[in-house]
Amino acid sequence: MDVGAREPIETSGVHHWQEATITRPGLDDRGNVFFAAIEMTRMPMVITDPHQDDNPIVFANNAFLDLTLYEKEEVVGRNCRFLQGAQTDRSEVAKLRDAIEAQESIALELLNYKRDGTPFWNAVFIGPIHDASGKLLYFFASQIDVTRRRENDRTLLQTQKMEAVGQLTAGLAHDFNNLLQVVNGNLELAAARAEDDRLCRYIQSARTAAEKGAKLTGQLLAFARKTRLDPRPVDINATINGFCDVLESSLGKQAELQLTLRRGLPRAVLDPEQFEMAVLNIAINARDAMPNGGLIDIVTSKLQLDGDAAARELSPGDYVVVEIRDQGQGMPQHVADRATEPFFTTKGTGKGTGLGLAMASGFVQQSRGRLEIDSTPGKGTTIRMLFPSATGDQPENPGTKHATISAHTDDARSGAHILIVEDSAEVLALAREILEGVGYRVSTAETGEAALELFEGMPSGTLDLLFTDLIMPGGINGIVLAGEVARRAPNLPVLMTTGYNEELVAEGPMRAGIDVLGKPYRRSDLLDRVRQALNRGSASGGD
Repeated sequence: MDVGAREPIETSGVHHWQEATITRPGLDDRGNVFFAAIEMTRMPMVITDPHQDDNPIVFANNAFLDLTLYEKEEVVGRNCRFLQGAQTDRSEVAKLRDAIEAQESIALELLNYKRDGTPFWNAVFIGPIHDASGKLLYFFASQIDVTRRRENDRTLLQTQKMEAVGQLTAGLAHDFNNLLQVVNGNLELAAARAEDDRLCRYIQSARTAAEKGAKLTGQLLAFARKTRLDPRPVDINATINGFCDVLESSLGKQAELQLTLRRGLPRAVLDPEQFEMAVLNIAINARDAMPNGGLIDIVTSKLQLDGDAAARELSPGDYVVVEIRDQGQGMPQHVADRATEPFFTTKGTGKGTGLGLAMASGFVQQSRGRLEIDSTPGKGTTIRMLFPSATGDQPENPGTKHATISAHTDDARSGAHILIVEDSAEVLALAREILEGVGYRVSTAETGEAALELFEGMPSGTLDLLFTDLIMPGGINGIVLAGEVARRAPNLPVLMTTGYNEELVAEGPMRAGIDVLGKPYRRSDLLDRVRQALNRGSASGGD
């Protein structure tokens, strides 16, 4: 049915289905084996009479009635167009009518509607039936419900499109974060030297804009599932209650907030900060969908997926469900299908970036969960997030190693030797100036290969810290470099930095303990994390 009007069975050169003839016209004799077979087959079939007005159906088998939910008395005597509806492609209908007018066969797919209004994709084949002299007697039509295949194709195309957009988005955000690092870092250095009040205001305005840009790239990376998460078992009810005040103040008086939290929920494995941001973004969308006000209900529940897990593209097991329901305008299906695309928004100009749902969807998927949208125009929308439940062997607060070591504020380690590895010359120069400005000794390299060669040429014990970019061109990225250095100096501390953490995301929980400083970072952030790393190296006994 999928290869065109002339070859519906995908077998080139076989045309017997175009040459059907009968020698005994009439439909009164239905006691033979062929009529019995047609009544028993699961393929819907009808016969129409072109010699009657409007080419009505004169026979419909039981499979056709089962497919369309009509009774035989409601079908016989009517033209097949009663299956068509508002979204049926009129150009495809015109092709069908032209084929019938020309007494030719045709195969195509139409969006039809059942008796109860349910749409379904109908793969239709229609062909003429002649008598022995070549006179047209009837038209025969068979149907196949191909809705599932069409939906699978649509889902696959959407997934491929979103993956491509995600890859592009992540790459742009990574490069943009490098640029923001240079802008923010130099503005911070300039602010420290500026004495004129007006100049200070200019610099502060520029820094504020740059920080907004950093927040935007963070949302893009969340959509692209390239954010480094800190997943741990979390009490979702407690988390929602904990930032309820923030929610209410963000929503304002336009919307009323209601919590319907199921008691006794298992803990869910997620990053609580990213979770709060996702709920906030969805709640703000819900508020904007109710310009005249209304109720936003946050509902929690638990769900066990077993045989139906594959249909939701999830692993079998227990899940914690969070739903944000509104009483807003709702979305038609074609809008809901695109709702998680970045920069897609139905809000007016300047009223939204179109990144809220995109960020939430990326975060949920990266958390090994699923985001679902149920929306009906005029009746509101429900956004549903499913998160995997925590298992008994997962620690409640698996902090990173450096989290328990406080940063010293003195310069006792300021003479330490640091190797900076960064493929961006501007970022490298900025980091070097910041670290040398407080007394550190600095060596630099722009590739992993050059860094490894430089490290191997240093006397043992003369390097105190490796500070490396994570994503670098060539065969040695930050993780590979850290591994090679660790084999030679197991106690040497490593601090990484990146605009996005693709390698960490790819490896999942195995990389959770790696110390990473995200770009763009402030001068104080860099110095603080360097001191922490150096203290960690001292605690482990040095190189």
